Amino acid sequence: MQTIEQKDPVATAAQQILATGIRDLWYPVAPSWQVRNAPVGITRLGESIVLWRDAAGRVHALEDRCPHRGARLSLGWNLGERVACWYHGIQIDGSGTVREVPASANCPLEGKSCVKSYAVEERAGAVFLWFGIDPAAAAPALDLPLELVSEEYSHFLCMSNWNTSYRYAIDNVMDPMHGAYLHAASHSMADGDKRSEMKVRKTPVGLVFEKVGQRDVNFDWVELGDTGCMWLRLTIPYQKKYGPGGSFGIIGFATPVDEDHCQVYFWRTRKVRGWQCNVWRFLYRNRLEGLHWDVLEQDRLVLESMPRNARDREFLYEHDMGLARVRRMLEKQAADQAHARVALTPA
Repeated sequence: MQTIEQKDPVATAAQQILATGIRDLWYPVAPSWQVRNAPVGITRLGESIVLWRDAAGRVHALEDRCPHRGARLSLGWNLGERVACWYHGIQIDGSGTVREVPASANCPLEGKSCVKSYAVEERAGAVFLWFGIDPAAAAPALDLPLELVSEEYSHFLCMSNWNTSYRYAIDNVMDPMHGAYLHAASHSMADGDKRSEMKVRKTPVGLVFEKVGQRDVNFDWVELGDTGCMWLRLTIPYQKKYGPGGSFGIIGFATPVDEDHCQVYFWRTRKVRGWQCNVWRFLYRNRLEGLHWDVLEQDRLVLESMPRNARDREFLYEHDMGLARVRRMLEKQAADQAHARVALTPA
């Protein structure tokens, strides 16, 4: 009897990509503070990866696998431009090339590029990696939202580990209506109607899902953009007593760890400069940060309590138009990338 893989390798690849993360995108994989001198082992998009910094502070990323016997390189030593395997001392540089096999003279393994390497960018206090379908293709430039690159804005990074699929995390943000219920007691989401009409609006890089007739009252809209990295943008109105700078913005990423775990990265942003920036940062750290973590914990608790097969028993309605549109988009991307992956696989 034929297996599913034998019957339709493209469909199998599409399901795997959708479950573990859409490729050909940049993802934040660790806050900058997490990568110091010692090698760090992580799992992202179902792939085992080792990160380390060289003497100049640049971050390197490789598949967390020694080509000799398969030991984890993250257990080894940081030699600057190279990482050395703890098991037998084999040294591999940031390109994935074996540079030295100390235990064997003239070893044929030396000089071979046999470990997958990742393009790395460190921006806005986080380490980003490019996850390409074609490992031989060059990564494009990392194009982040304006709030994370402009000097007009100040931002703080909040990262949390959630025991749920990254797809549920995206669904959660693509659902503005939950703010009026789940976060009803929040200092920033207690106002506004609990019944709203919704609409979807296209943008040059994605879409906006928004309430009709209500703006700057609650969590009233969300934007999803794809600029080579898939991000989410929303704003929460603030009272003047919470500092200068207008509405409080959020730029979010959902980074898959594996099929059942993800990391959420939320940059809290505000358009402030000079002394106003100092006031905002002080107020955030001293008055607001704990409240924002409370809101994130409410989201986490609800999502982690949902069964793995919750999608199989859903009854979606008007307020779910945004997440339904994004789900279809992700499914199409996964299908297209599955065709590309199968075509690249040797017969």
